[in-house]
Amino acid sequence: MTDISTNSTVTTAQPGEAQFGDYFALLKPRVMTLVVFTALVGLLAAPVPVHPFIGFCAILFIAVGGGASGALNMWWDADIDLVMKRTAKRPIPAGRVEPGEALALGLALSAFSCVFLALATNVLAGGLLAFTIFFYVVIYTMWLKRSTPQNIVIGGAAGAFPPMIGWAAATGSVGVEAVLMFCLTFMWTPPHFWALALFMRSDYDDAGVPMLTVTHGRRSTRIHILVYTVLLAALAIGTGFTAIGGPVYLAVAVVLNLLFLKGAWEIFRRDEVASEADNFRIEKRFFKLSLLYLFAHFGAILVEAGLARFGLGGW
Repeated sequence: MTDISTNSTVTTAQPGEAQFGDYFALLKPRVMTLVVFTALVGLLAAPVPVHPFIGFCAILFIAVGGGASGALNMWWDADIDLVMKRTAKRPIPAGRVEPGEALALGLALSAFSCVFLALATNVLAGGLLAFTIFFYVVIYTMWLKRSTPQNIVIGGAAGAFPPMIGWAAATGSVGVEAVLMFCLTFMWTPPHFWALALFMRSDYDDAGVPMLTVTHGRRSTRIHILVYTVLLAALAIGTGFTAIGGPVYLAVAVVLNLLFLKGAWEIFRRDEVASEADNFRIEKRFFKLSLLYLFAHFGAILVEAGLARFGLGGW
């Protein structure tokens, strides 16, 4: 097997002719959806009105920057993607796209997105996008992911920046509200990915990625999920009493966090025999709920921002 400590050698499947869809897949469109949505909420929740065309350009360039990060991530991780069932069909390990093509695409889109976001909005937003790409590709992908079980915890910051970038694009600054949205995504990331790791541990074992399930075992991972979920619930519900919160947000936060806490408690109480007996049914259900969780919270923030425009909502 190729040594995964270096990215110099990547063995891929028999190459085929790349299609447009293969290059689009390099941008991780499903991840990009979350990036776009949270950035849009950050932009629209800001207390400064933004011209629709400027707002469209800002979200477009943030999306392109997110896609650039995905392409660079796939370029660097092609060797471990090849040995993981979940990622083996990605364009590079499947042999449909050459690693050098992914690298060139990622670098070009990174420069394009950061420069044009700065020109369309302000230098702070462009700089934050550039730092986000750097953090995700260099700090998380190249360093943390393969060196520490805290990879998801620290690396989660990369996925938490988009609402802050959207806010900065509108205001030219970073307010407390933007930090709260950052923290919401940052605290959500570990239980979300650790739930996935519980039922995908063999993938990380095969690839040698030091996910918490690999280095500390599933028992420890279940404890961590519960602890982070409790902290997340406190943060999410507390945000309901801030400037970006309100009755609608608070109602959504209370319901979803009660469900999230219930799921985390069920995961904590499970042992491996029970989990394997039902093919990790509870863990998979928690993971699916985590996807709804973040979209619903940011959707509620967006609703509160819309109500505030008409003098409604808030406290």
